[in-house]
Amino acid sequence: HTGQRVYDAKRTVRLEAMGYRVMRFWNHEILGELDNVLEQIQTALFEPPSPQPSPGGRGG
Repeated sequence: HTGQRVYDAKRTVRLEAMGYRVMRFWNHEILGELDNVLEQIQTALFEPPSPQPSPGGRGG
């Protein structure tokens, strides 16, 4: 499972670099706690995006 975690982490970095916000849920959460999952998604929709660091890690 470590390989999958590394793959997921790299994919998340790529998606976030393109401006997407990634949320992950376990299958059992989708199947058994859908209302909670939907609430988390709705909450995230109204959160301001995290500021993107400047290229090269430099300020301003």
